[in-house]
Amino acid sequence: MLEKIVGIEERYEEINQLLLEVGDNYQRAAELSKERADIEPLVHKAAEYRQVLQQLEEARHLLDTEDEELRELAESEISELEPRKEALEAKIKSMLLPKDPRDDRNVILEIRAGTGGDEAALFAADLFRMYIRYAERNNWNVEILDANEIGIGGYKEITAMIKGRGAYSRLKYESGVHRVQRVPATEAQGRIHTSAATVAVLAEVDEVEIDIPDSDIRMDVYKSAGAGGQNVQKNSTAIRLTHLPTGMVVQCQDERSQLQNRLRAMGILRARLYEMEQEKRQEKIDDDRRGQVGSGDRSEKIRTYNYPQSRVTDHRINLTTHNLQTVMYGNLDEFIDELATQDEARRMAAVGV
Repeated sequence: MLEKIVGIEERYEEINQLLLEVGDNYQRAAELSKERADIEPLVHKAAEYRQVLQQLEEARHLLDTEDEELRELAESEISELEPRKEALEAKIKSMLLPKDPRDDRNVILEIRAGTGGDEAALFAADLFRMYIRYAERNNWNVEILDANEIGIGGYKEITAMIKGRGAYSRLKYESGVHRVQRVPATEAQGRIHTSAATVAVLAEVDEVEIDIPDSDIRMDVYKSAGAGGQNVQKNSTAIRLTHLPTGMVVQCQDERSQLQNRLRAMGILRARLYEMEQEKRQEKIDDDRRGQVGSGDRSEKIRTYNYPQSRVTDHRINLTTHNLQTVMYGNLDEFIDELATQDEARRMAAVGV
């Protein structure tokens, strides 16, 4: 493992020297400073690891001494240092993994009602509120971009932007089909129904990262219905973009002007196309990688929310909690932490770290 760190440490020293020589080239200085900031935590952790290794070696040498008191001290020190060494090894292995360049980006969140009619639309609204609360816990901002609301407070579909550092790194594990089991408010006989909603988490993509020729897009302009939530302007000019090569349709009505809505819609389209391309690349590497969004059928699911039993189960990691109300109030870290841990373990195995 240490041999993998040597090159990074050498680059760190090189950057420090280059920063002394950069002069008035502020752009170059900024680039070097960012690179240094990215690798500095690993360099410091490696230095700490080397120090622990040296202390362990010195303590083991003392085990051969005839002084019983020194041997006891050495044994005590070894018992303290070994767990530190193992923890540092695990941390360094994690830091050596290639970082997803999208992790610090903003998120485009899309939620669509699947199987279950009005109940599925109500569940989609519940999921959206859950993510709003999770965003609030992380000091992220949420902006509704487009919504198709039903009269009883549910959403056939809703699209929002979540802005905040690290938003994608946490929310990317939420993509997939979410299933709910509960008695709908409209159910007179008290029978439990099963419904579903799909969630897609897309990283915001810069214009330079994916080029979409104007000839590939058809734009339609229409008036907002005013049913996209409290922030939608009833008289605003809404935009619908159709990507002709794929048939993908994006619409946005939340902004006050046609230009703003078009910019928003283009941002969503870029994110979807970029995600589609990433999926194609990943499938070549890992055939087991599932798609962003399933069909919305009851049989496809990543997580089940069972209201009668106050139970939430994530089927990817076989993790169940009986605090459904807490989860719906945005307490998702128990699931996301475990998903991130397992994802990290798979990536470590893949690259042989």
